[in-house]
Amino acid sequence: MAAERQVPTPLVHRAVRSGGVLVAIASVQFVVAMDLVQQHFPGYSLTGNYISDLGGASSPWALLFDLSAIALGVLAIPALLLIYSSFDDRPARSIGLTLLIAGAAGAIGVGVFPETTHVLSGRAHDIASAVAFLGGSLGLLGLSFAMQRPERWRFSGRYTLTSGAVSLGATVLFLTGFDLGLGHGGMERLVVAPLLLWMLVEGTHIGLLHRFAPGLTAPHVASS
Repeated sequence: MAAERQVPTPLVHRAVRSGGVLVAIASVQFVVAMDLVQQHFPGYSLTGNYISDLGGASSPWALLFDLSAIALGVLAIPALLLIYSSFDDRPARSIGLTLLIAGAAGAIGVGVFPETTHVLSGRAHDIASAVAFLGGSLGLLGLSFAMQRPERWRFSGRYTLTSGAVSLGATVLFLTGFDLGLGHGGMERLVVAPLLLWMLVEGTHIGLLHRFAPGLTAPHVASS
């Protein structure tokens, strides 16, 4: 008599799942902090103000926003390293995750060098923002080509590709001064929203992947 035991998705180590959870937490804490600081910023406009204005001199809770941006990058970098093995073994995996790590480093820079910085004559903040936006969007585009295994990723590859494309297109428009009638604040949010949503959605997805456990190492047929 033979009983077949099926594992619905390729197994991952516990560290991969922990990395996925960290990715999601990094996104959630930033969104919560951003919303909280917005509520305590008199006259703040989602379309007329840059996101980084929340960390500027006029923001009464600027420190919270800056610390949250730093936390976003500090949590994301080790998390991205932890989830590395969950993606397909292709060059796109290393390229995509390296770019995403660069984007996370840019997020740290946004918090370390707020709008009020005098470093590089105030350009340090703009450079950090550009690195965060381009690293994040290009990273998702690259990583999407390492998410082709249907038994694990299903729609994730296409979702990741779409998120990266939307964010990159918005980044190009934002950096060149076009806002499509959304205002510079609205266009900046069109850059950031796909990245943060991807972190929440795919971080949660990776955090729920089946993990290696004693007696459950691979799909197999057990005989009795």
